[in-house]
Amino acid sequence: MDFTKKMLRDNALADKVIVVTGGGSGLGKAMTKYFMELGAKVAITSRDLEKLKNTAKELETETGGICLPLQCDVRHYDQVEAMLQATLKEFGKVDVLLNNAAGNFIAPTERLSANAFDTIIDIVLKGSKNCTLAFGKHWIDSKQESSTILNIVTTYAWTGSAYVVPSATAKAGVLAMTRSLAVEWAKYGIRSNAIAPGPFPTKGAWDRLLPGDLAEKFDMAKKVPLKRVGDHQELANLAAYLVSDFSAYMNGEVVTIDGGEWLKGAGQFNLLEAIPEEMWDHLEALIKAKKNK
Repeated sequence: MDFTKKMLRDNALADKVIVVTGGGSGLGKAMTKYFMELGAKVAITSRDLEKLKNTAKELETETGGICLPLQCDVRHYDQVEAMLQATLKEFGKVDVLLNNAAGNFIAPTERLSANAFDTIIDIVLKGSKNCTLAFGKHWIDSKQESSTILNIVTTYAWTGSAYVVPSATAKAGVLAMTRSLAVEWAKYGIRSNAIAPGPFPTKGAWDRLLPGDLAEKFDMAKKVPLKRVGDHQELANLAAYLVSDFSAYMNGEVVTIDGGEWLKGAGQFNLLEAIPEEMWDHLEALIKAKKNK
């Protein structure tokens, strides 16, 4: 079985209109491409319209699908409203919101300015809130039969993590919003789910987080029990399933896809993996000797 292969059948997302924030590059682009291959019409948004246009053109050529580039800074509610209206004008409806836009700093928290901290909170938490509220109000007011919100969070949304405190804080809020609205808005036919990816390296984001030779020194694969990082198609497969009608009974769920990384980090004694076999033999002999006394 090749995990880089596509999972769902052709036309699994036919007639779906999907909005992907942060869709111009990286994981957002990978998910958008697969949505289009499955028959969805997709609007991609970010602040960089030129990048969006290039991405849309590239994906339309590769997939034969339709991709609408829309400039939008999700930190501003009026821009989110305008983006929603532009999508409705172009496609007549919208079925899925994928909150993927994000930002992050890896730094000791005391080194961050208040503005730097605010930047991450505003993009991740406020931006997801702005989009969720605008789209949710539209769906409720228009009495749309079914719609879906999919949020991209992180495994440290529930554990916290040193050195990425603004991101951990914001993602925890997004996860709480996901679970809360799954209950509150289910009566309107709105499902809310989330994905918590582990290491899925993207050139842009990882170059910013781990510049120079740090990425090589800080080998994320070594932290993963499966001894590898994720392939973008694996994440796209999961996202496509969660926005499809095949997942109609999934609501309020966060699906972890990280090769077991966070569980390895959570276990109190997991670092004992570094002990070589001969040392285990020695320890076992010491234990047996103690028992025989």
